[in-house]
This record gives sequence, C-alpha cells and structure tokens, in this order.
Amino acid sequence: MLELHTEAKYVKGVGPRVAEWLEQKNIHTVEDLLYHLPFRYEDRLNPRGITELRAGEMATVIAEVRSSAVFHTRRMPIFQMVAAQGRASVRCKWFHGEYLRDRFKPGQIVALYGKVDKEWKGKGLEIVQPQFEIIGEAEELDAEDPSEIESLEVGRIVPIYESAAGGKVTSRWFRRIIHSALQNLSPTLPDGLPPALCRRHHLLDRRTAFERAHFPVAGESFTDLMSSRTSAHKRLIFEELFFLEVGLELRRRKLRQSTGISFALTDSVREAIKKILPFHPTAAQKRVLKEIAQDMQHPAPMRRLLQGDVGSGKTIVALQAAVIAIENGHQVAFMAPTEILATQHYLSARRILEEAGYRVVLLTGSLEEERKRNARRHIAQGGVHLVIGTHALIQEKVEFSNLGLVIVDEQHRFGVMQRFKLMRKGAAEPDTLVMTATPIPRTLALTLYGDLDTSVLDELPPGRTPITTRSVSDQRADEVWQFVKKQVAAGRQAYVVYPVIEGAASDHPELELPGELKTSKSGLKAAMHMYDELRKKIMPELRIGLLHGRLSPDEKDHTMRRFKEGEIDVMVSTTVIEVGVDVPNATVMVIEHAERFGLAQLHQLRGRIGRGSAKSYCILMTGGKVSPEAERRLNEMVRTQNGFEIAELDLEIRGFGDLGGTRQAGMPTFRVANLLRDRKLLELARDEAARIVDRSDPEVTEVDHRQIMKHLKNHWQRRYGLVEVG
Repeated sequence: MLELHTEAKYVKGVGPRVAEWLEQKNIHTVEDLLYHLPFRYEDRLNPRGITELRAGEMATVIAEVRSSAVFHTRRMPIFQMVAAQGRASVRCKWFHGEYLRDRFKPGQIVALYGKVDKEWKGKGLEIVQPQFEIIGEAEELDAEDPSEIESLEVGRIVPIYESAAGGKVTSRWFRRIIHSALQNLSPTLPDGLPPALCRRHHLLDRRTAFERAHFPVAGESFTDLMSSRTSAHKRLIFEELFFLEVGLELRRRKLRQSTGISFALTDSVREAIKKILPFHPTAAQKRVLKEIAQDMQHPAPMRRLLQGDVGSGKTIVALQAAVIAIENGHQVAFMAPTEILATQHYLSARRILEEAGYRVVLLTGSLEEERKRNARRHIAQGGVHLVIGTHALIQEKVEFSNLGLVIVDEQHRFGVMQRFKLMRKGAAEPDTLVMTATPIPRTLALTLYGDLDTSVLDELPPGRTPITTRSVSDQRADEVWQFVKKQVAAGRQAYVVYPVIEGAASDHPELELPGELKTSKSGLKAAMHMYDELRKKIMPELRIGLLHGRLSPDEKDHTMRRFKEGEIDVMVSTTVIEVGVDVPNATVMVIEHAERFGLAQLHQLRGRIGRGSAKSYCILMTGGKVSPEAERRLNEMVRTQNGFEIAELDLEIRGFGDLGGTRQAGMPTFRVANLLRDRKLLELARDEAARIVDRSDPEVTEVDHRQIMKHLKNHWQRRYGLVEVG
C-alpha cells in the first residue's frame, strides 16, 4: 500500500532511472506525483469518425498517422500530417511547424482535437493547428490490455500532462502511472484541513479531490475542468493557499512580538521632517508617512511595503522616515539594486539632507578601495547618518554603530538572503521599509508580501502633466524623428530605447537574438548601431549620448550627469534607464520594437518622462508584424497610465510565472493555485487562516489545531522556503 510520503521510485512502473527524470520536475514522492495535475483535458467521450466530421465544428479524432512533411511557402513553413481511419483520411496543418518534423511516424496512433475546416484548394477537410497527443504505435496498443486503453485513453475526458525529461516521460505515461498510484494508495490520507472548515465550504476530502482532478467523473463540466473550477480543483487550491496564509499569519504575529526599536515622534522630530521637504506633500504622502511613523513608534520592528507608481514621490517619504530614525540617534541603510540607482538616490539625499546637517555617504562595489575603507570606518564609528549603496552594504566588512532603519528600493530585485543579512546588521532588530515602483496587484501583494503591512502612494505630486502615448509603425520613423528634433529645438530632451545593445548580445537574454550588428535575424534594431545612425545620418545636428549595461558605473554616471545637465539632447539607451533615472527636462520617450517589451517594462520606461511641468510624449514604435498579444499590450499603454491597471493586465497576460522576479524574492512556486485566477479563494483562505491563528473558530478543536500545525511543519520549509523573510 502506497502512502503520500512514499518515494516515487517505489510506484509500480517508475523505478530508480525514471525517478531521476521525475526529480527534474520536483517530483520526489507519491504526493508530488499526485500534485502533477493535468494542464488541460481532452473530451474523448465521443471521438468522431473521420467520415462524420463536418466543417466548422470542434471535434476529437483518434486515427493512425499515414504521412507527414514540411512545405515551404513564401510566407512561412507549414507542417502537414495525414491521419486516417481505414480509407478515410484528414489532413492536419501547423503554421511555422518545422519543430514537428520528427514528431510523427507512420503507424502511430494519435488523438487530435481542433476545429474542422474545408481545405483551401481541395474538396476534403483539414484541422488547422490541432492539439494532439501520440497515444502509441498501433502494434504496441494491440499488445496491451484493451480495457485499460479504453478506460484511460478514449471514452472519457482524458487528462493531458506536461511531459518530463525532454519528452521521455509522456502524458500517456503519467496517466497510467498516476492511475496505478491512486489504485494502490492508502484509502485514508492525512488531511490538515479541519472537518468543520471542509463542511463550511463544501470541500471534498483530499483523496477524492486527487482522483477527480486527474480522472474526472462522468458529467463533470468540461468548461470547469479547463478553468480549474471543479470541486476537486477548489479543494486542492484552497488547501494550498490556506496553509501558506496560516504560515504567513504566524510569521506576522511572531514579528509583532519580537523586540525592536521604539522611535519617539517629538515636536523637534516633526520640525526636522518639515525642514527637509522640497515641496508641499500630497495627501497620499501625508497619509503614508503617518502610517510609517506610527509603525516606527511601536516597539515591535516595522515591516512595511511602500508601493507607489513611477513618479509618486516614494523617495521623499523614505527620507522623511530616515529623519525620524536619525533624530532618534540611529543610522539608516538605504539599499538599491544597481549602482546607477544608488548614485541617483545618493545625489538626491545629499541635496535634501546635507543642508539640514545630516551626513550621507555612498558605498558601492566600484568605489576605490581607499574610499570604501574610509566610508566603512565612519559608518562603524557612527559618524555617518545615512548610508546609501548596493549589495556592498551587506558585506561582512560593513559594520554599523547603531542601525535603526533599513530601506530597500526596488526590493523585488534582491534575493531573500540579501535583505535578511542587512536586517541582521543592527544590535536590535531594525525597522524595515521596502519600496517598489512596480505596481503589485493586491492579490499578489497579499501573498508575496503577506507578512508586510502595505502603504500605497496613489497620487502624483502637483505639477505633473499626463503623458500622451501613441503607437506607430516604424514606417513612420521619419515623422517620429522630426518630432524629436522639434522638441529638442524647443529646449527639451528625449530618450530612444532599444531592446538590445547589439545584434549578438543583450541586457535581456529573452530578447537576445544572433545576427549582424544592426539587426538580428528577426530584424531587431540595436542601440549601438542606431546610436551611430542617429548621430551621423538622422540627427547629425543634435548631441546624441549612449547608455547601456556594459558601460562601467563611472561611464554610466558620467553619461547620465551630462544628460541631466543638458549637455546631451537625445539619450540612446537599452532598458538600463528603466528605474531611478530622473531628468525633468526629458519630455519624449521613443521605444523602438515596443512589441518586444512586456507591459510592466513599457510602463516603467514611460515613467522616465512626465517628471516636469512640460507636456510629455511616449511613442511606441513597432517593427514588422505585431502579434495579437503585443497589440493588446500596446493598446493598453495608449489607453491608461494607471500602473495598477497595467500590473493587473500584465499578470493576466503573462500569468503568475516569475512576475517581477518573485521567485528570487522568495515567492513560493504554486502547484495548483494561480493568484490571478484564484483571487476569491485566496481572500477566503486568508480570512480562515486568521481565524485559526486567533483560535476564534469554536468549531475547530484542539486536535484540529495540532493537525494543522503538524501539516504546516511538514510542508512549510520544503514548499515555501524563506517566503517569511520580509
């Protein structure tokens, strides 16, 4: 009899060699195997005969492969495969299908699902871009148990799994092994969810949920299956989110009980805060500062996330929080992910704080060793109030005299342990303020920062003007460059952004494409070549600068300083200017190959302009054919400047995945749940988790509580790792 903790290699049909392959998918135990849920289902309840097919309908066909080949047309390669039942045949067609060249062999039995159409120039029928699964060889199937093939492959809704080990472990293999595992599984499974909670929310027992998620019962809604909304999916999703939320709630309570620093907010501290303000704060800034100040007065360490769209004034709020700590006799560490951003913050902080008598130093890896030694000595002796730097701040050589507040900017770019090391540099637990200009949908924030309180700056400072955004084809490039020249003639400056530095290399590997200097094989223009084009041919009368990730920190700083001081009219750049660059006189942002950028990235780039009182323009220039998904992204950029709307849509389009570097930030990899799709279940799980930790549910017994904690202990570290580190 199998148990959930049984190693996968002991499941019949697996063995040591296949178990090694499964480990690549993080499948180590029977429980892991059962959590390898189908990513879609095929309705093979009534597979159609080829002679029964009609144009315009969706159909499932199980047939034998007869032939396949790639045909090259002027527009694209097309892969065609002919499948047959006896003398009746149907042609299947995949555009850009060269990758299928070696997938099909005559004699294979395939299940096909797709829309049936009339052949373009023939009398027969075809299925274009069908979903498919190779069930096996005809001879292979003849030798197997017909009843098993009937029960698992046809005559039912069939689960389709992601394959493993480069296709060696197929969807059909998973079906048979998981079916075998369920048949040999202990009839009662350990269940951490209290019976009262299951009754209240009509949740299936755990074993039934696994069985029905893998092998749906007759009558199950196919639509619900495809959208993971069946009762089986609901049970497994809720369970995953519930235990995550219980763990986060326990972490939150533990933090509130730990001893930190209680900062006094006296009249003199309030006066010091007012003294540094360069402008009248917005209502949102006042509200957020009040939330931060109240946290800092409490003896428990503050753990607060400050969200603010680009240009909302997060930095000045963070510096006000720094003044509270400094006026109370403590030091402040301000960590930024890049040297260029750390330098930006350093220059801003000096301008705002040094007149008030506060000493600010910069500590980055590229500083001369002598300057670093001096900076470290002054920090250790307490002669420095605010230290701004990169990950150089967390090196063992850096010691603080009396660290009271840690500020982390663009915090999703840091690994969990990096933040954790910085938080541990104080004698007492310092307060922590983490900031991000990447708008995070509430659903994601609840979990990614589940142990942090959240403040949102949802108002732009006065004087900011809305940015006009347009999407145009690069066939209108001449008009765009004339517009840039006109803006420069009016005393303004412009950015021109490209997705790659040069054809053979890129700051962004997902965009990296081989090719010549000017373009890759897909026609991507590159910053270095276009810098020369703009400087020598298109705008020879203007002063053009170049900024990219391969420049040294000093070169970047020098170039940005020249741009800020008006010595450069047009800055040609890669996405190195995505965050932290603040030049109020820059009013034009031209993004070439805008179709190749994600929504959040486009929004961040647009945020580099519109920082002064002059009207600003963002031009999204596209090259070549634009996919429907890219068209949707561009339309949204034109429609709205609301960062939270854009973040929601970005999450919807891209899926949860690795949004904003969440894996690096300590985000758990969900096996069943999807934070966008399962918002309501997440909210429900959060509410129920709070009731459990409060022990305010009279129906949940002491035995239930012990079972919850046992389940959490067994699963928390392996599944969620260091998510509790804020």
